[in-house]
Amino acid sequence: MIADFGTAPSRKVVRQLEEAGYEAVFVGGAVRDHLLGKEASDFDIATSAMPEEVKQVFTHTIDVGIAHGTVMVMMDAEPIEVTTYRTESTYTDHRRPDEVNFVRSLKEDLQRRDFTMNALALTLNGELIDPFGGMEDLQASKIRAVGNASDRFHEDALRMIRAVRFSSVLGFEIEDQTLQAIEENAATIKHVSVERIKVEMDKLWKGSDPGKALSTIVDTRLSIHLPLFPNDARILSDCVPFATTEQGWSALMLAGHFSAGDVAKAYKLSNREKAFLSDVQAAFDKRQSSFFTIDDYYQFSLEVLIAAEKIWQAFHQGGTGIPVQEMTRMKESLPICSKDDLKVDGKDLMAWTSQRGGRWLGEWMEKIEYAVLHRDCPNDAEKIKEWFLNEYEHQK
Repeated sequence: MIADFGTAPSRKVVRQLEEAGYEAVFVGGAVRDHLLGKEASDFDIATSAMPEEVKQVFTHTIDVGIAHGTVMVMMDAEPIEVTTYRTESTYTDHRRPDEVNFVRSLKEDLQRRDFTMNALALTLNGELIDPFGGMEDLQASKIRAVGNASDRFHEDALRMIRAVRFSSVLGFEIEDQTLQAIEENAATIKHVSVERIKVEMDKLWKGSDPGKALSTIVDTRLSIHLPLFPNDARILSDCVPFATTEQGWSALMLAGHFSAGDVAKAYKLSNREKAFLSDVQAAFDKRQSSFFTIDDYYQFSLEVLIAAEKIWQAFHQGGTGIPVQEMTRMKESLPICSKDDLKVDGKDLMAWTSQRGGRWLGEWMEKIEYAVLHRDCPNDAEKIKEWFLNEYEHQK
């Protein structure tokens, strides 16, 4: 028995459904994570009550996905998703069921789920319901499809990427028949939207064992059918672990010799992510010919420099790398981090020269910025004035 699972509001929702005469259990990733000793969140509830019956039990509900049986119950200001037990028909497009049928049987509901570790349910009194051996697979660190793996992947091809993602996040092995089914159905991943793939890849990059997961993508030939994915996972694997998702996408870009724009377009990256990849590309190009200079430390964020260096070292096994501590020290020792840190501005220059603004102002502010950065002049208003007037007079 597992006591006190779930938040107080979620337990109250289950209790009220039971008191109304319906079955109600906790399902999904929260149950799996709790059994793995991880902090559980997003406590989803499955019930034998039909959607309209759920709405009759509670005062405050929101129809967030009622066509698929999901009703959001607001309980003590906490949103709780309650979904009716359901089965699903054929998946013509390999993405979504052609038809959803509500049922009263929990086992039928669990049977449609992707992996045994996700086909677990927990009652309010702590009883584990495990019709497909999910607990055994959790204990064996195995990712196994529920029932016939090819059927599960034919229903939703994204499940193949989810299997690989779970292998990265949890450090689990994909069971042999499930792995074989991924290889046999790899081509169907093209039916899945790139937005859904990106969500899984973002989680994969930050997993505990992304190297193994990336090798699996190549070994199962999923890589052939994914947009802009390197067929050689060595460079990618040599870059792990990834501290951020952006590091992962940067490694994919450089390992495949792609441009930041191409990767951003292929995987629908945000403008911020695209800008990060562009900076990593530029920093990596500079690192190819020399160590980072003071100008590089000034131009790029520490995160960009660390990503570029990590990938450079993967490309140049045995080369002399730059320790993260050294890059951090160099970044922190800069006299200024941006032009905004300068103790003077354009108004000061105009006052000192009695000149109006113009192009000259920007040009001189750049010279001052360079002088302060390279310690030719301290970042002090009087010292900058002295340096500036001296240089200005000499260049008249």
